[in-house]
Amino acid sequence: MTAPSDSASSGAAPRGREDLSRFALLSIATSLVVIGLKILAWRLTGSVGLLSDAAESSVNVVAAVAAYVALRVVAKPADDDHNFGHTKAEYFSAVLEGVMIVVAAVVILVSAVDRLLNPQVLDNVGPGLGISVLATVLNGLVGLYLVRVGRRHRSLALQADGKHLLTDVWTTAGVIVGVLLVALTGWLPLDPLIAIAVAVNILVVGARLVWQSGAGLMDAALPVEERARIDAVLDRRRGGGIDFHDVRTRESGHERFLQLHMLVPGDWTVQHAHDVTEEVEADLAALFDDLRITIHIEPIDDPRAYEAWRLD
Repeated sequence: MTAPSDSASSGAAPRGREDLSRFALLSIATSLVVIGLKILAWRLTGSVGLLSDAAESSVNVVAAVAAYVALRVVAKPADDDHNFGHTKAEYFSAVLEGVMIVVAAVVILVSAVDRLLNPQVLDNVGPGLGISVLATVLNGLVGLYLVRVGRRHRSLALQADGKHLLTDVWTTAGVIVGVLLVALTGWLPLDPLIAIAVAVNILVVGARLVWQSGAGLMDAALPVEERARIDAVLDRRRGGGIDFHDVRTRESGHERFLQLHMLVPGDWTVQHAHDVTEEVEADLAALFDDLRITIHIEPIDDPRAYEAWRLD
C-alpha cells in the first residue's frame, strides 16, 4: 500500500516554478552588457588579462541561456513520458556551464602563454580599468540576487548562474589589480601571469559545478541535516504498535523524495492505517517544500515486513 502526499499527487507544475525563468532572462541581459564593457576595456588597453576576463564573461551568456531553457523545461508538469516531472533538466544546465567554463579557461591559457612569450605595452589603463570596475559592480549585484533567489527556490541552475557571476567578480577584481600594477611597475610579464591565475581559478569553478551536477544526476541522498529532521519526526511517531524502517531519500533538482516502510498492527483496518499514514505524511511534509513522500504499509508482526526494497 502506498500513500503519496497530496503535494506529490497533483500533476500540476509546482507553484512559482514558471516565474524562475524571468531571473535567467535578467542574467542573460546582464551578461551581454558586461561582456560588451569588458571587450571595450580590452580594446582600449590591449591587456591579455582583461581579454581573459572578457572570455570568461562570454561563458556567462551561454550559461544564462542554458539556465533559461532548463528552467522552462523544469516548469513543465509531469506527463506520460516523464511521470516524475522534468526537474533534472537543471543538472544538465549546470553541467553545460561547467564545461563552458573549462573551455574558456583553455582559451585564456593559450592567450596568456602567447602574451608571456611576446610582452606588449598597455594603453589607456585608466579608462579601461574604470569600465572594468563598472562591469564588476553590475556582475556582483546580479550574482548575489540570483544566488539568493536560487537558494530560496532550490534551483541549481540559478545558483550556478549566480555563483558564476560572483566568480567573475573576483576574477575581474584580480585582473584590475594586476593591470594597475603593470601600469605602475612597467613589469609586462605580470599581465599574462595574472591571466594564467584567472584560468586556473575558473578551471576549479568549472570542475566543482560538474561534480555537483553529477551528484544530482546520480540521485544523491538528502544532506545529513535534512535526514536528521526526517528521523526526528519518525522517532516521535514510533510507539503504539507503529514503527518505521528502510527509509530512503534522494534529490532531483528542487524536489526531495522520501520513501519508507511503516509497520502497523496487523489487525488495523485499511481505513485506520490510511488515516495514520496521512498524519505522518502531514508531519513530514511540514519539514520541507517540494517533498514527495511514498509510504508502504506492512503488518508489524509479519517477518516479511522487515525486508528492505532491493537495490539490485
